Amino acid sequence: LAQQSRNEEAAKEFSEALRLEPDLASAHFHLGVVRLQQKSLDEAVSHLQAAVRLSSENAQAHFYLGQALEQKADVNAAIREYAACVKLRPDLVDAQTRLGLLQQRAENVEEAVTAFRQVAKLQPQNPEGHNNLGLALLQFGDAPGAIAEFQSALRLQPGDTGYEGNLGVAFLQRADFDSAIAQFQSALKKTPNDATLHYDLGLALKLKDKLTDALAELRRAEELDPAQPDVHYTLGVTLWQQGEFDPAAEELRAAIRAKPDYAEAYYTLGTVLKQQSKLQESAEALREAIRLQPDFAGAHTTLSAVLRQLGDTAGAAAEARAGLEISKRKTDQQAATFATNSGKRLLNAGDLEGAISQFRSAINSMPDYAPAHFQLALALQRKGETAEAAREFRKAAELDSRFQPPPR
Repeated sequence: LAQQSRNEEAAKEFSEALRLEPDLASAHFHLGVVRLQQKSLDEAVSHLQAAVRLSSENAQAHFYLGQALEQKADVNAAIREYAACVKLRPDLVDAQTRLGLLQQRAENVEEAVTAFRQVAKLQPQNPEGHNNLGLALLQFGDAPGAIAEFQSALRLQPGDTGYEGNLGVAFLQRADFDSAIAQFQSALKKTPNDATLHYDLGLALKLKDKLTDALAELRRAEELDPAQPDVHYTLGVTLWQQGEFDPAAEELRAAIRAKPDYAEAYYTLGTVLKQQSKLQESAEALREAIRLQPDFAGAHTTLSAVLRQLGDTAGAAAEARAGLEISKRKTDQQAATFATNSGKRLLNAGDLEGAISQFRSAINSMPDYAPAHFQLALALQRKGETAEAAREFRKAAELDSRFQPPPR
């Protein structure tokens, strides 16, 4: 019945089967899938969780449960189910793809790259698989790797303007501005009204110091998509760099109107107003940047200079201290992130002691860095030190609820 899209009739039969045998895993699974198709997400989750509990080796049950949780916007729980699915069935391309996309959304970029690499390995002739891997590598900061994947996608699907644009962005990240410009111009010949391509071309030209040409492209992007805040912001910065303070301020205000929580635009506006000696307005913009992003060290430091010019020495000193403290914390976080990533590579290579040492080093740099506690817990668990691993899992979850112990 379900295969014939007679979902409600199928649901009644599965429900009757469960009345007769409440722990029938297959009935929970099929009823959960039917409810998922009907968008009855709470019921779908309930039945699919039962299917997983009763038949934990059923990869499809984990996959559909992941889908239901994703549609309920429970990203972390969905990631856990997709991960469980591909652990059982690494060859399930749809599960690997969904896992990669959600890992990207959760900013678990290394894990996203791993999932997309598997997709590209399973389906080497799928251009979108290479494109997804390229985007993840770009997010990871591996521009050469991203370039290779976008080029593979274009070999499989020549002339695709989306892939050409992504390749251009990868060249931008590698600071190969001429190649980036060539890619954006090639794509624009096919889609001349693509605002994003005009914006990216404008950005590349700006980085080549071709400011007149850059402004023309940015203006065209603004005409095509006036609601895009980044276009206004980049226009504002470019005009500011040319000494056109009033037009720059107006573009930055337009960016803020398009995106009221745009902390960087408030900060840059405050900086422009400071240079115009509009100190009260500058202080207001900088305070708003800090309200939106309290750890914005540059905004604190610039506000300190503005307050000093206004004669508020106590306020200036307080902002200067805040800027210094935030800068130190960010330095500590960078060290912790580096050590944690190093530890993960060692853990994947099987070097438990080296990994544990790196995770402890990360925690020493930043004691409240949840990813380091979580990774240390995984390493300790693998080593058999279960009591300390449990403590580290608890600590990670206390610091960030996204870091939950893996299911046993």
